[in-house]
Amino acid sequence: MCGRFIDPNLRGTEFEHSELKIDPFARRFNVKPTQDVLIFGGMPLEVMRARWGLVPSWHKGALSDWKATTFNARIEDAQGKPAFRAAWRHGRCLIPAGGYYEWTGPTGSKHPHVILPAGNAETLWFAGLASRWQDLITCTIMTRTATGAITALHGRMPVILNADERDMWLAGTDATDLGTSVPLRHHRVARFGLQDDGPALIEPVDRR
Repeated sequence: MCGRFIDPNLRGTEFEHSELKIDPFARRFNVKPTQDVLIFGGMPLEVMRARWGLVPSWHKGALSDWKATTFNARIEDAQGKPAFRAAWRHGRCLIPAGGYYEWTGPTGSKHPHVILPAGNAETLWFAGLASRWQDLITCTIMTRTATGAITALHGRMPVILNADERDMWLAGTDATDLGTSVPLRHHRVARFGLQDDGPALIEPVDRR
């Protein structure tokens, strides 16, 4: 799964905020569900802000009435779930990230680990779904069974797309075996709180 992630560093790339005419926010290293994130979607592809935690267009009542946990969606079965069915057909998006976190260990003494790109690229591209609820764009991050070194940390991981898969995802593929080829690295980091932020969060710590 993915419950916390790091804003991408898009400065100096073709996706830099100013070139995309979107107000930049300071880079965050502890992005949480219900916060605004950047997503790329539409044809032609454009950048948008979206609330992390998908609310389907058919939801009636206030935003606070939506209680389902929809910040992640399983790629294996999302197309059949009422909350995600319409977005699977019409709401494909990419969610860029600089990395994400997982926790290991027993309840009460879990240790966080940061997962980062292992290659030359600085950005991970998560497969996502987006939905417009009233005037609000909302989104979810797709997950899959963990692969490679991530299996030691958690049984699930985000669907992290390579360049070819990004095009396939946006075009509406029904393939569910995406996200196995992007190289990743991880290390343990110090415990941090809900409101903590900054680049110090991803500094490695001694395992002892």
